[in-house]
Amino acid sequence: MGRQRARLWAAEGLEAAAPRRPPGRALHRRAPDAGHGAEGVTRGRAWVVTTRAKAAGDRPADLVDRRFTATRPNQLWVADFTYVATWRGFVYVAFVIDVFARRIVGWRVSASLRTDFVLDALEQAIYDRRGAGVDDLVHHSDRGTQYLSMRYTDRLLEAGIEPSVGSRGDSYDNALAESIIGLFKTEVIQRKGPWRHLEAVEFATLTWVDWFNTRRLLEPIGYVPPAEYEAHYYAQTSRGALVGSQIPTPRLMPPPTSACGTFFDHR
Repeated sequence: MGRQRARLWAAEGLEAAAPRRPPGRALHRRAPDAGHGAEGVTRGRAWVVTTRAKAAGDRPADLVDRRFTATRPNQLWVADFTYVATWRGFVYVAFVIDVFARRIVGWRVSASLRTDFVLDALEQAIYDRRGAGVDDLVHHSDRGTQYLSMRYTDRLLEAGIEPSVGSRGDSYDNALAESIIGLFKTEVIQRKGPWRHLEAVEFATLTWVDWFNTRRLLEPIGYVPPAEYEAHYYAQTSRGALVGSQIPTPRLMPPPTSACGTFFDHR
């Protein structure tokens, strides 16, 4: 026992003449040689931090206040992104969603968290809606630095889009975007993984977005796909016979059931 205790003391950087500790007490002093890079682990899931908030004075006001409803297309967009683990590291998938029909109007996959990839998703959304008009359009996001960057906010203002940022700092601030991303993770990422590389995630996202917009039935808009719901709206307005009862008012998809990102697949 004496030799074992001496080896333990040596490993912990303690003197051989150190006073004896009471039985059952652990040695907690850290080894002075940090060059080995050894450290304890924390049990439980490891999280990737994708949102880093700025101070309240540096961000736009919250114009939505958790009311994710719209009476027409291009009235309210919500934007968010998520991460996907691949064999080559994490990749990030950004979405821009039109709240009226839950249609995904912009998306991008990237290996970097730089502002460029969320800006690319925004550019796609603006291009997708070209000619449709973006008057009185509000763009809502969480408080991530990518969405609060000067380049991103300048592009919103240049396009005539009013920025809005969640004010309370939890998942309910951007609940509709979180719900759509929850469907994406459930229907694509979890079901078809593991993922080898960015290109595989990108192709799967392209396929899913097309299916989601044109064929997926969504309960909040009357069990029709987003594209069909929008087409019905434009058909009614072009005839000048839009009646509120003819187009069901979209209802908010269920928010996350917990902060861990578990979502209901509310069909």
